[in-house]
Amino acid sequence: MRIRTKIDARAKTRWLKRFRPPILFALCGAALVFLAPYLPDYVPDHFLTDERAEAISEIASGVLFILALGWLVGTIVDALIKRRLAGLHLDAEDNLEARKSATRLDVVRRVWIVIAGIVTIAAALTVIPGVKQIGVSLFASAGIAGIAIGLAARPVLSNLIAGLQIAFTQPIRLDDAVVVEGEWGWIEEIGLFYVVIKIWDWRRLVVPLSYFIEKPFQNWTRKSASIIGPIYWTVDYHAPISRMREKLEEICKSTPLWDGDVVNLQVTEASGTSVTVRGLASASTSPKAWDLRCLIREQMIEWLQTEHPEALPRLRADTAIDMPDEFSGFTPQRE
Repeated sequence: MRIRTKIDARAKTRWLKRFRPPILFALCGAALVFLAPYLPDYVPDHFLTDERAEAISEIASGVLFILALGWLVGTIVDALIKRRLAGLHLDAEDNLEARKSATRLDVVRRVWIVIAGIVTIAAALTVIPGVKQIGVSLFASAGIAGIAIGLAARPVLSNLIAGLQIAFTQPIRLDDAVVVEGEWGWIEEIGLFYVVIKIWDWRRLVVPLSYFIEKPFQNWTRKSASIIGPIYWTVDYHAPISRMREKLEEICKSTPLWDGDVVNLQVTEASGTSVTVRGLASASTSPKAWDLRCLIREQMIEWLQTEHPEALPRLRADTAIDMPDEFSGFTPQRE
């Protein structure tokens, strides 16, 4: 009960910290409105007249109230989305639906923050008459500059649009197992302009969002987390293929890494000196599939070494020498 009370207290503290800036903005605006009539009494007339004090207080209070409102609305929406994200069970075994929702909510949250910030700042600037006129004149007369800025910002805009596409079409999701540029890892973060991939050896690969719209890549968990892993052996022609197939099934049934779905063994290639045998085994996740493949490979090699050493690959050579007829009766003599 005490732990629950501490958690609730911490949650309330976090909410108060979130709403502290808009409350301060609103209080400052209210203070300006209240104190504006008294400012000329304490400031010389050539610095601040009654009309100027009233105009300044109206503009400043309007800007502060708009900033407070924008910050308040943005904070509420951001907090609600984060609360929804915290309620998703991403650590579950089958977390496909949770990852879909998490990806969509995370991208929408980031886009919302940017849009809310731009709209709030624009609304605050419209309260200031001089800035409003400057903005109108710039929009009316900056055609060439606008084209130049648009061309310069094309990569940024393409990544922003790609982020919206990924949020709703979802070629990738948070915690997806992917292969990008020959590197295998998990989608760790989807930002506004880039994606962070956690490589299997804990390195981080940072890729622009537009990459996943314009270039091909492998997504191992697009529909489900289950995956089939191949295992290869190079063995001799004397290898007992049927016994190897039985041993593969025995190994899979003895480990919880196997999901009980797919297990198979086939000869996929034969050369002059050896044959290539491929085993297939399925697992519920990519990490489990990797561990299962290593386990099967090691135990099969140990079994072949112990039970069927003749199955291990060997090098064959014909050591017989064909002698010409004129040397058929030749016998080397000792000195």
